Amino acid sequence: MIGILGAGSLGRLWAALLPQGQAAFLPRPDADPGAAILSYTFESIRGSHRTMALPWLQSPDGLSLLLVTTKAGDTVDALQHWLARIPASVPVVLFQNGLGSQQAVANAWPEHPILAASTTEGANRPEPNRVVHAGTGETWVGPLTPAARPKLAGAVSQLATTGLVVHADVQILPRLWQKLVVNAGINAFTAILDCPNGDILANDFFLSHIDPLCNEIAGLMAAEGIDNPTPGELRQRIETVARNTARNTSSMRGDILNGRKTEIDFINGYLVQLGRRLDIPTPVNQLLTDKVKQLSPH
Repeated sequence: MIGILGAGSLGRLWAALLPQGQAAFLPRPDADPGAAILSYTFESIRGSHRTMALPWLQSPDGLSLLLVTTKAGDTVDALQHWLARIPASVPVVLFQNGLGSQQAVANAWPEHPILAASTTEGANRPEPNRVVHAGTGETWVGPLTPAARPKLAGAVSQLATTGLVVHADVQILPRLWQKLVVNAGINAFTAILDCPNGDILANDFFLSHIDPLCNEIAGLMAAEGIDNPTPGELRQRIETVARNTARNTSSMRGDILNGRKTEIDFINGYLVQLGRRLDIPTPVNQLLTDKVKQLSPH
């Protein structure tokens, strides 16, 4: 049985695509699921619909894998309750946006096989009980703790039973940085401007800040020894994704529209904190972080 902690769009996507009877949800310790079964409608990438009914597990006995699809800021607290009850041999795959939460989990439970995933699969929840697989992509999984290295192949194999494209990557941190770059260059702008991804590309606020933003990120990546991209390459990567997902609403804009706390502290805010540690100024990342926090509940 594969347990899923976090019943948002991404968690429900993986649950719907895993073989029938192989997935179940774990409730957040502070949440009452209200029923023994989580039911929702799943719309596949081809447009077909089916009703999903998956159990809420009260005991984690028999889990072979745990997927964690909570918001980044909720991850450590959500795992506090469950990891004490799960054998240390069970691999844990983290699907959080940005950076910071993954390192916090690996540091808190170094004896567990903690892995991180970076995915370009697109899922959204236009209604509370409806999940749409909005775009196909690829998923990379790699180890964050020494105990995770021998578990990598097995975890990838289990995730691949969904039919999605899943890769093993023993050097997962650069992958996480690649996604962080895109999120840092798109999400905050869409939240501040209240627009779909593609609309930022012609906006004066974006155009006046994207180059200095990419300069900041390139400097941080160089200092951390993560690849060696030029600011121009980072801008091209960000703009390519914005064009390819032009009509999509970013998760950060979605959080603002729905009155939820955003993950800004793990995206542009993470870059601000890293800059402070490295003594590298990050005024554009600070500006974006401050503006998003003014819009969202704390």
